[in-house]
Amino acid sequence: MKKKKQSDEKKNPLHRDYGLVSDIRWVFAAIVKYDKVMLAFMVLGVVCAPFMNYLWTFMSKFIIDMITGRGEPSELLVMMLIFTGVQIAATMLNSLYSYEWYRFIFVRFRLMLEKNVKIMSIDFPCLEDPDLMDCYQKATNACQNNDEGVEGLMRHSFDFLRSLAVTAVGIAILGTLNVWIMLGIAVLAVLNFAVRNFANKWGKAHVWDPLAKWWRKSEYMKQEVTDFKFAKEVRLFGLKDWLTEKYAALQKERYDAQVKNEKVWFAVALTSTLITQGVQLFVYIHLIYAVSRGEVSIGDFTLYVASSTTMFNYLNNLLGGVADLFQRARQVDDLRSFLDYSGGEDVSAGRELPRADKWEFEFKNVSFRYPHSEKYALENLSVTVKAGERLAVVGLNGAGKSTFIKLLLRLYEPTEGEILLNGVNIREYSKHSYYRAFSPVFQDVELFAFPLSENVSMQSPENTDRQRAEKCLIDAGMGDKLKELPDGVTTEILKVIHDDGVDLSGGEKQKLALARALYKDAPVVVLDEPTAALDALAESKLYNDFDKLIGGKTAVYISHRLSSTRFCRNVAMFRDGRLEEYGTHDELMQRDGAYAEMFRIQAQYYVDDAESGAKEAAANV
Repeated sequence: MKKKKQSDEKKNPLHRDYGLVSDIRWVFAAIVKYDKVMLAFMVLGVVCAPFMNYLWTFMSKFIIDMITGRGEPSELLVMMLIFTGVQIAATMLNSLYSYEWYRFIFVRFRLMLEKNVKIMSIDFPCLEDPDLMDCYQKATNACQNNDEGVEGLMRHSFDFLRSLAVTAVGIAILGTLNVWIMLGIAVLAVLNFAVRNFANKWGKAHVWDPLAKWWRKSEYMKQEVTDFKFAKEVRLFGLKDWLTEKYAALQKERYDAQVKNEKVWFAVALTSTLITQGVQLFVYIHLIYAVSRGEVSIGDFTLYVASSTTMFNYLNNLLGGVADLFQRARQVDDLRSFLDYSGGEDVSAGRELPRADKWEFEFKNVSFRYPHSEKYALENLSVTVKAGERLAVVGLNGAGKSTFIKLLLRLYEPTEGEILLNGVNIREYSKHSYYRAFSPVFQDVELFAFPLSENVSMQSPENTDRQRAEKCLIDAGMGDKLKELPDGVTTEILKVIHDDGVDLSGGEKQKLALARALYKDAPVVVLDEPTAALDALAESKLYNDFDKLIGGKTAVYISHRLSSTRFCRNVAMFRDGRLEEYGTHDELMQRDGAYAEMFRIQAQYYVDDAESGAKEAAANV
């Protein structure tokens, strides 16, 4: 068993088996952490359960005993009053618990928040690992609904304790009749449990775990067919039938898995029914025989029949609850495995980045290879970005430009070599403080369903300077757009949450991204092809205008258009993951190498734009 467990861990290093007891302690610790009051309600529910199930069974016995002459009416009246009072109290307390069920959901939501915070803090390269994303999907599934995963384990743990209390009282009652009957019921309940537990284990291993990839595919397909940003392509290219076929095939996979699961549980339900009926028959035969011999009264007959049924059901629930607990614990293992995943270095690990008057970066023999890739994306790179310098990074798609930026921003760590900031290895600084040194503008501009001002500041409302955000938007070229917006800088963006939210065009998104960089006002600015959708002249103008706004900051501009960054002091030409050429534009043109060749090729397509951009750049010097 131990060898098998170790073998499973080798096959799936991201998954850990914590064990049922550990998982229960973990979810109860979460209850204590987020809602201690819930524990008091759970205790009330456990205490009230036996009263709710056996009280009137005893009442029936006393009534029958009185009718058959074995009790006094006055005693019965007193007993009924006592039982009624206890029943009312137990019902009220049980109802009090029942109305507090939402507390389980609150705890689940808090754990879901922990999961979401975790995925936002994991090292960037790890997010490209399919195994990790499957692990994340399973963790997400463990937080999805009321009866599965973490909330399911909380609820079923409570149900288990209630069943345990009711079963204990039932054992005490039947123990006065015949210990063998009690043991027979227990054996049949254990058999029923074994069948259900096997079905649960089989289902998770052969149905639900293999569907982790299906869930990711399904979420992607839902986005493709429902997200408005894909609507143009779907209609203009006639993708509806093709997407429908792919979605139908995906749903067929889910349907087949569900059919497989239901066939197993049909057999389980049939077996469980046969066992239940066998228990009832066994008890009735014994009690009828005992009554016929005068060993059991009619009142006791009623008590034992009702108690045996209740005990079997709750013992079955108790043992079945163990199977349910194991199933939910396996799902909680998925969540805990993800939460315990190291995710690389802690963003707060390391010392704070000190203030500096200059910001100079040096790549020393840096090589980088993406996870699960044998080819280097960058190889043996040595280059210096000097303080206050404008560095243009150019090259064809796939040359390594964006990888270079990701290493500079420390979204990735070098596979080999080191990156120095003012002579110090950047690994010595915490990522949290290191990120504050950069104002990045990426090619893909993501908007959030926040007011426009918060989309610029990227901070909470109380920490957002609206006047400053407005100025940055105007400086970035969005002044005319601001005048059109109904609420100016406080206008809600996107219609995801707010029906009156505003969608921005591609160019407006790019200007918003530039406004973000201006608002952050970090000492180092990085533009990673944010203007790829613009023509050469528009890109050159935007770069020149933005360059004036950032003053003496260190700046890195990435573009595959060589005319757009001629105002930069130096040009780094990448090709096939290597630094092919480095120098000023004029120096590289004189060398007549790869840069000059690419410039001439591009000039054939937009020579007028290039010349116009060069004249305007020269006029602005």
